[in-house]
Amino acid sequence: MTVRDHMMVAHSLRGEVFGPAQQLHGATFVVDVTFRRARLDADGIVVDIGRAAEELHAVVGALSYGNLDEDPSLAGLNTTTEVLAQVVADRLADRVRQGALGLDADELAAIAVTLHESPVAWASYERAP
Repeated sequence: MTVRDHMMVAHSLRGEVFGPAQQLHGATFVVDVTFRRARLDADGIVVDIGRAAEELHAVVGALSYGNLDEDPSLAGLNTTTEVLAQVVADRLADRVRQGALGLDADELAAIAVTLHESPVAWASYERAP
């Protein structure tokens, strides 16, 4: 089951490979999160789609409209698309373990997050909850 949201951030990237993106710039990411499990629950779902959308919105909302270079929770990270996909996945996994989706974390097999930075480029990160 997949839900989608978006986030708008400012950040800069460290390293010669990033060329002009080493300077502070804005980025808008479309964020997809897919929840996977081996079997559907008694209601015939993976997770409640409404709760999943709310949790994703809470996670990306905490990052949106901010300068990631100034976010203490991201200190020391080079906030590439790949790293941000991992950050979102990790934060969602924390929420799952805290019961935010109303199920036990072990009922899910995986959480996969994809950040689309343009219509032709994106990065994904998948982890166990």
